Amino acid sequence: MGDLSILIVDDESRMRKLIKDFLMQKNYNILEAEDGEMALKVYEENKEKINLILLDVMMPKLDGWSVLRQIRQENKTLPIVMLTARAEEQDELFGFELGVDEYITKPFSPKILVARVEAILKRSIPETKELKSYDGIVIDNDGRTVSVDGKQIEFSFREYELLKYLLENENIALSRDKILNTVWNYDYYGDSRTIDSHIKKIRHKLGKKGKHIQTIRGIGYKFEIK
Repeated sequence: MGDLSILIVDDESRMRKLIKDFLMQKNYNILEAEDGEMALKVYEENKEKINLILLDVMMPKLDGWSVLRQIRQENKTLPIVMLTARAEEQDELFGFELGVDEYITKPFSPKILVARVEAILKRSIPETKELKSYDGIVIDNDGRTVSVDGKQIEFSFREYELLKYLLENENIALSRDKILNTVWNYDYYGDSRTIDSHIKKIRHKLGKKGKHIQTIRGIGYKFEIK
């Protein structure tokens, strides 16, 4: 993983060192920032090579939410994982609305954090050049882009993964639990409204094509072209 870089943003030096030590065991390149303002500075100077950001919520000068908003204005696909001591449902839903890809609640197991980082990066790095089309919705697995009737639409990492999963299982009703376990890649114990929030955003971005994502009452969702 020596060619992959991760930016760790946390105002606690001990926390940064703990995360850095475990990630460096996997040969990731590590960048650090101790507050929100420094995070944006480091990001601007290294945006072409940063593959993932671990971002604390509560920080001096500029909090994690503000940093997230500014980065998402120009980059919708860079995986961003929030580190937070607050596990409130509303906070998580708020974060997903802003474009968070993953939540990790403090205190956490460093080994679990590394496993989640590896899972996200594995899916965010293109494998093979492949285009798939569904009624004008085109998925490019190489560039990780989505186009609708020839117009490219920006999707966050998690939105892309969710849409891709629905498309690959066309006409199959997928339960919320199965979606969470597959797209989030671990047993998610939060509210299933996390999925509903992402589906709402995906439908909006797809415009008229959003009608193909059907809600299956009592089960979950299905992508269907009649």
